[in-house]
Amino acid sequence: MPSPFDPSATDSLDIDRAMVSYSLALEALPEEDWPSFDHIVTEDDAAMDNIFNEKQMRLLTEPLYSSWSIQRPFVAVANVGLYYAVDLPPLVPDMLLSIDVRFPESLFPKLNRTYAVWKYGKPPEIVIEIVSNKTGGEDTTKLASYGNIHVSNYFIYDPEQHLSNQELRAFGLVGNRLEPVTTPIGYLTELDLGLTVWRGEFERTDSRWLRWVDRDGNLIPTGAERAEQEKQRAEREAKRAESEKAQRMQLLELLHQHGIEPPSQ
Repeated sequence: MPSPFDPSATDSLDIDRAMVSYSLALEALPEEDWPSFDHIVTEDDAAMDNIFNEKQMRLLTEPLYSSWSIQRPFVAVANVGLYYAVDLPPLVPDMLLSIDVRFPESLFPKLNRTYAVWKYGKPPEIVIEIVSNKTGGEDTTKLASYGNIHVSNYFIYDPEQHLSNQELRAFGLVGNRLEPVTTPIGYLTELDLGLTVWRGEFERTDSRWLRWVDRDGNLIPTGAERAEQEKQRAEREAKRAESEKAQRMQLLELLHQHGIEPPSQ
C-alpha cells in the first residue's frame, strides 16, 4: 500500500489527517495485502536512556504477566517499535498495552519483532512515556502522534517534573486528539486497571515508581512480591495451625488432670 505522505508537505493538519486515514486503512488490511516489511529496521541496538527508566519499564510490564487477573489476552511490551505506516519511522513508547491480541507463535520473524498496527489489527489501548529531560516531546509531538494513530489512553510519567509540576498526567482520545483527563487521573474503568505513583523499594532501589493498581486501589504485585506474599501467607497459616495444636494439647492435659477422658475422635 503506497504511503500518502509527501516529505515536502508543510501543512501539518493535512499530514495529521493523512496519518490517521493511512493508519486506519492499514489496520483493516487482510494479511495477503500487508505491506512489505523487508526494508524496515526493527531494532537499532540503541542503549537505554538511563537505569531508572529501564527498571521502571519492567515494573510496568512484568506485574501484568505475573499477577493481573484479566481473562482476556493482551500484549504488554517496553521500548518496542510501534509501526503505523511503512515509510515513516516508528513511535517507540516506553511501554504499551494492547488488549484482546496475542503474540505470534514465534517472535523471530522480522514483522513479529515489533507492534505493527496492520498485524495486530488496532493501536494499543495504553501508551506510557517516562520523561528523562525536556527534549523528548512527550507532551507535544508524541502527544499529537499517539492521538493521530488513535491510541485510546496516554500517560506521561515525569518523576523529576521536567515538563510540568505534575508527576503523572493522563490523556484520553477524543476524535483524533488526546485530551487531558483529570478525574480519576489513572484509572481505566473498562479494564479495571489503574496507575498510581508509589513510594517503595523495587529491586533494592527506593524511589517513587509508577505502578498498576486494581479496581480497589491495590498494587498489582510483581512476581517477587507475589511470591513473598504467598510465603508470608503460608507462614501465618503454619503459625495458626501450630497455635491451634498447642491449645488442643493444653486442653487435653487439663482434662487428664481432672480425670476426664476426652471424647474419642
